[in-house]
Amino acid sequence: MIDVPTAVDSPAQATAMIALNIARAEIRSCMGPAIQEVFAVLGAQGLRPAGPWFCYHHRLDPARFDFEVSVPVNGAVTASGRVQPGMRPVATVARTVMHGGYEQLHAAWPGRSMPGWPNKA
Repeated sequence: MIDVPTAVDSPAQATAMIALNIARAEIRSCMGPAIQEVFAVLGAQGLRPAGPWFCYHHRLDPARFDFEVSVPVNGAVTASGRVQPGMRPVATVARTVMHGGYEQLHAAWPGRSMPGWPNKA
């Protein structure tokens, strides 16, 4: 359900993004609409994604999620509502791919220890 995480060098990449700082309990009701909103703005501006959407977490807090929902782009994004132009920084990151719908994310991590996340089987 989830690929083994690997360390990869990630180049800088322009993005369209929405910054969210929400209570952990709100993630299920906020994530999907934010992703849809970013894609709608890209479509309205005639832009296409330059890769898969991703989340960029600023800190790990068991009670709150402080992160960006981002879509890489190869063009200039004009701010529109909550959607802002952003930049994914150069970094070495841990990357994995979860296969399946977002609603199954919790099942992708059985036996893995992630502070603040339920480890459901």
